[in-house]
Amino acid sequence: MDMNQPAPRNAIDDNRQGLIGRPVDRVDGRLKVTGQAPYAYEVREANDPACGFIVGATIAKGSVAEIDASAAEKSPGVLLVYTHHNAPKQAAWGPLDAKDRFSRATPQLGSTRIRYHGEAVAFVVAQTFEQARAAAQLVKVRYAAEPGDYELEPKLAQAEKPPDDAGEDGAKTDSAVGDFAGAFAAAAVQVDATYTTPFHIHAQMEPHATLAYWKDGRVHIHCAAQLLESAQKAVANTLQIAPDKVRIVSRYIGGGFGGKLPVYGDVMLSALAARQLGRPVKTALTRQQMFHFTTHRSQTVQRVRLGATADGRLTAIGHDAWQHCARFDNFCEPTVMATRTLYAAPNRLTTQRLLKLDLPVADSTRAPGEAVGLLALEQAMDELAEKLALDPLELRLRNEPALDPEKQVPYSSRQLVACMRQGAQRFGWHERQARPGQTRQGRWLVGMGMAAATRGNLLLPSKCSVALDKQGLLTVRMSMTDIGTGSYTVFTQIAAEMMGLPMDRVRMLLGDSDFPETPGSGGSFGAASAGSGLFDACLNLRASLARRLGVEPAVAVFAHGRVSAAGKSETLGALAGTLGLQANGEIKPGAMTSQFSQQAYGAHFAEVAVDADTGEVRLRRMLGVFAAGRILNIKTATSQATGAMIWGVGAALHEEAVIDPRYGYFVNNDLAGYHVPSHADIPHIEAVFLDEVDDKTNPLKIKGVGELGISGAGAALANAVYNACGVRVRDYPITLDKVMAGLA
Repeated sequence: MDMNQPAPRNAIDDNRQGLIGRPVDRVDGRLKVTGQAPYAYEVREANDPACGFIVGATIAKGSVAEIDASAAEKSPGVLLVYTHHNAPKQAAWGPLDAKDRFSRATPQLGSTRIRYHGEAVAFVVAQTFEQARAAAQLVKVRYAAEPGDYELEPKLAQAEKPPDDAGEDGAKTDSAVGDFAGAFAAAAVQVDATYTTPFHIHAQMEPHATLAYWKDGRVHIHCAAQLLESAQKAVANTLQIAPDKVRIVSRYIGGGFGGKLPVYGDVMLSALAARQLGRPVKTALTRQQMFHFTTHRSQTVQRVRLGATADGRLTAIGHDAWQHCARFDNFCEPTVMATRTLYAAPNRLTTQRLLKLDLPVADSTRAPGEAVGLLALEQAMDELAEKLALDPLELRLRNEPALDPEKQVPYSSRQLVACMRQGAQRFGWHERQARPGQTRQGRWLVGMGMAAATRGNLLLPSKCSVALDKQGLLTVRMSMTDIGTGSYTVFTQIAAEMMGLPMDRVRMLLGDSDFPETPGSGGSFGAASAGSGLFDACLNLRASLARRLGVEPAVAVFAHGRVSAAGKSETLGALAGTLGLQANGEIKPGAMTSQFSQQAYGAHFAEVAVDADTGEVRLRRMLGVFAAGRILNIKTATSQATGAMIWGVGAALHEEAVIDPRYGYFVNNDLAGYHVPSHADIPHIEAVFLDEVDDKTNPLKIKGVGELGISGAGAALANAVYNACGVRVRDYPITLDKVMAGLA
């Protein structure tokens, strides 16, 4: 099945059993809360594993001049110590221009070269974790350090235009429509402001971990991986073996957020050591190691220029973004993507520039592009509204486009205006005081802010197999992963609704690269892509069952475990017979992707209080209203949206990883120093979904939900802070010292 035309009405629309949209509890919830869902480090499929521990470089650039592992090798329980002297041969890093950057070879300990702080310089394997960690401290390394570049802002002039395929979605690096420079210069009202966002760390609850063992010449790897096929190829490319000699299993993942899109040295080193020792090896990163050994979000510097008529019609939109990547990489955070489609203006310019630094690899983190890009654009819109003496909501309404302003194609569906209007009504936006600093409660200055949200919608190729047995039990197999978003649950709902079965008659098997290929979890494309492959497999199985009943598939009714049509009725198990019945399904993107501009939308509203004496900012309440196609499960969707909004609060007020510019390492490299919102920071938060069905996106008529909630959320808080106290902070996060400087 491909999406070359709008999806017709189907069984998901009919929803005869009422399973689609219901707030169904997570089918894996009991396993998780009782500790029975095994995460990678807890898997017991291999007996008596040894434990590995990675020794990371303590410099950010240079080389290993001398390394002495003799004391570690003699330490109690130690089985093996790898350094660059004895690490098994692996492929060279890369290639840089790989179509799938997560499948690139990532060799470990291949040379003396140090490219970033924390890069592996040794790997210790021992009988226990404690023995391996203790021995790791005995590895003595002498470095030849070199000066490095670790800061973005001082060297913006040296940033270069990255290749067009370096971004998240392959979109061109720059875009231009009309005469931006001329229109901006001639505009009656102008905003020209620069905003900065810091390094962000994924901070998943589950550390990256691996269990690797070899059996019959094939390596089996249990790890925390969002994309199993990419991980399989990465291991195969690194170890220089055939992909079918690699099996990746990732049944439960304790948070991904983009940080588990790649696989890292713990996977490669565990696999190599397990092969050499003939014994399973498991390795977990410490929380501190995760800050350097895995990816992070780039810093950004963003200049937004808006030109408008006196009545608030945008005539020019310009968004220039600078970000960094690792010296040996080329990933470019797609910071300006939302600006290209959100508001109407005849003259437009967006550019992205990339500076290579001597830092760990930067890559996708929590709605890459939109999350940080809208922090700037939506603050700039607020600044423009003030200059125009116009309500910020009204400014956005006046610049609603009829077509995608750069692609010049219609939107598949777009309810941004409805989100803003309903949000304003629910939130009490009419009570907002236009002039900052007018609402005071004791020493607290209170203000409101809002921002628009958008996140691109993707459909990627995906496959699925389903099998029905004589007992009427349906087994679904996909290599899809569940990173805590509810994949097991919504796929069970889809399968049960399609086949007319109770949910407890569906067995959902995910997270194994031996299962049919899916794109995995990431970019908010997982449910749409894998769910559509599942839909197609069930559609094919329905057709086979209908034919066995002797009726046309189009008239067959599947409900309550039976197939009925034309006066005939039979149970699914009876029709499957003794041998059972199987079917495969597949989805491919088609013409709908290019014929329509596809995004999910929302509007954020926030109320904050600012302490007039200390500059402390406290969120009081927050509302997000979203339109994201059909909602498969209102409970899991709401959970994702509110969680993402909390990310937005973190980006606005708390999160900032700080690099020591002398030595190139994150100084706040744990969850004590890297601040994320706690329960006390989130007093009241609400997410609401509007009714929407988008038949241009996929046969399920859904859109991605997971990352929409963070997009624009932080800007709503920034705008609320300004409305509360009159201090405009363009340098995120909005900490009390920055507010105090403005108040003073």
